[in-house]
Amino acid sequence: MGVAIVWFRNDLRLSDNPALQAALDTGFEVLPVYVHDPDGEGHARAGAASNAWRARSLAALDGDLRARGSRLRLFVGHALPVLSALAASTGAQAVFWNRRYEPDVEARDSRVKRGLREQGLQAESCNGSLLFEPWELRTGKGGPYRVYTPFWRAARVRWRLEAPVPAPERLRGAHAAPDGVLLDQLRLVPGTGWDAGFWNDWMPGEAGAQAALEAFVEGALHDYANGRDRPDRTGTSRLSPHLHFGEIAPWRVAAEVESHRGAVPDEHLDTYLRQLVWREFAVHLLHHFPHTAQHNLDAKFDAFPWAREDRGKLDRWRHGRTGVPIVDAGMRELWATGWMHNRVRMIVASWLCKHMRMHWRLGASWFADTLVDADLANNVMGWQWVAGTGADAAPYFRIFNPVSQAERFDPRGEYVARWVPELAGLPVALRHAPWRDVAALHKTTRDYPDRPMVDLQAGREGALDAYRAMRAATGDAGRDGAPA
Repeated sequence: MGVAIVWFRNDLRLSDNPALQAALDTGFEVLPVYVHDPDGEGHARAGAASNAWRARSLAALDGDLRARGSRLRLFVGHALPVLSALAASTGAQAVFWNRRYEPDVEARDSRVKRGLREQGLQAESCNGSLLFEPWELRTGKGGPYRVYTPFWRAARVRWRLEAPVPAPERLRGAHAAPDGVLLDQLRLVPGTGWDAGFWNDWMPGEAGAQAALEAFVEGALHDYANGRDRPDRTGTSRLSPHLHFGEIAPWRVAAEVESHRGAVPDEHLDTYLRQLVWREFAVHLLHHFPHTAQHNLDAKFDAFPWAREDRGKLDRWRHGRTGVPIVDAGMRELWATGWMHNRVRMIVASWLCKHMRMHWRLGASWFADTLVDADLANNVMGWQWVAGTGADAAPYFRIFNPVSQAERFDPRGEYVARWVPELAGLPVALRHAPWRDVAALHKTTRDYPDRPMVDLQAGREGALDAYRAMRAATGDAGRDGAPA
């Protein structure tokens, strides 16, 4: 029996793992390997919160492997020389892995595949993370989609879920291999202990992903269409980091959701499945428009007059000191847990890009470093959607009012009270807008700004003026129904 290296990346699970299964089906003895190669990932390089999650997920995967007679070997370095040397030292005949789709990683992986094959090794990649790979869904003209609704319709026409595959019961050892390095030597965990509070809310690893899925389908799925926008409730799946790190396959999630038809109204099931496919749309866009990792998809926004970066104001946004309670609550939730409710992500992004008029890249960079589910495709698409610069984007002139958003989606101010506790003693209306009664605010706390760092009306008008200036400069005035 020959040896095959299974190169784990963002597919940290044993069930439903096509690369692992391909190696086993071919009759190889499996050598599970993880190569820490951040320099090979370019714009997809993981931030601090993601790395903290990865450390725990790798430990969980190693534990799952050891329970089956194997273990995970860890290495540091550029992927191709590490894998080449490992194949030479073990006599491995093949390397299997699951594909990633970020532009820099795709380019790196192509070099790896070519280099391994030139050495006479079998090198095979599989789809371990998507319902539809980026090239599988195309418009009637054969091009990529830029609007979500037709993408979703095409996905539903081709809706064929992979059959779930259980984790192997045993794995032969392939023990004659270098030991690699210890997990601590990867230096994934923040030295400051900043992530300590994350783990009250999360359990990285395949078992944690399965537990989160079970909790979702038994709970929040039953009112998902209504509850998903409520940050004061547990109304979402909270599966995003598990999906990002490949601790659960999207087809297993979709199959479990689909299995509840009849028991749960279709409205809730279909709303969730649309969100799952929205993740696929993000990968589709980044694959076909790789420049969007750093640049506007809508080129006319290259002429947009963004405000000059102001470090002081940016830091107030980052750390929840803007004076807008729903914005501050979201940013504090992010810092404390490594996650933020999706509705609030849109609100804080709108505040940065429109009221503060700072470039979406500044927000995307902060999210990339502080979110445990930081995913290049989803992060970029989300920020460009809010900023109005991307595909299927909200028009720039659609500016979220953070007070009305808070009043609608956090009607009792419970989310604000949890994350901005200095405002918890105020009446609900003042929790959303404490500047309406500064005297009452001061009776409750002196530790919160008297007013927003940007006046809501002035910020809105400034954003609209900038948008008009861009349209005038690009000859686009009067063409899309925007305020003239």
